[in-house]
Amino acid sequence: MAAAGGLVRPRRGKVIAGVCAGLARRWGMSPTLLRVLAVLSCLLPGPQFVAYIALWVVMPKEQ
Repeated sequence: MAAAGGLVRPRRGKVIAGVCAGLARRWGMSPTLLRVLAVLSCLLPGPQFVAYIALWVVMPKEQ
């Protein structure tokens, strides 16, 4: 059963935890583009790493 809104971490196509791949699939984006944006966002101040870890824990794995 998929999570609300279809936000899941895929089994294939993941690099670290599948968070960017899952978000990219949900938003209809390229996973590579979202990964690049995530890395670039880490250059800015803010809780990016905490958000990534939280999504890793909260997002269910794809069945």
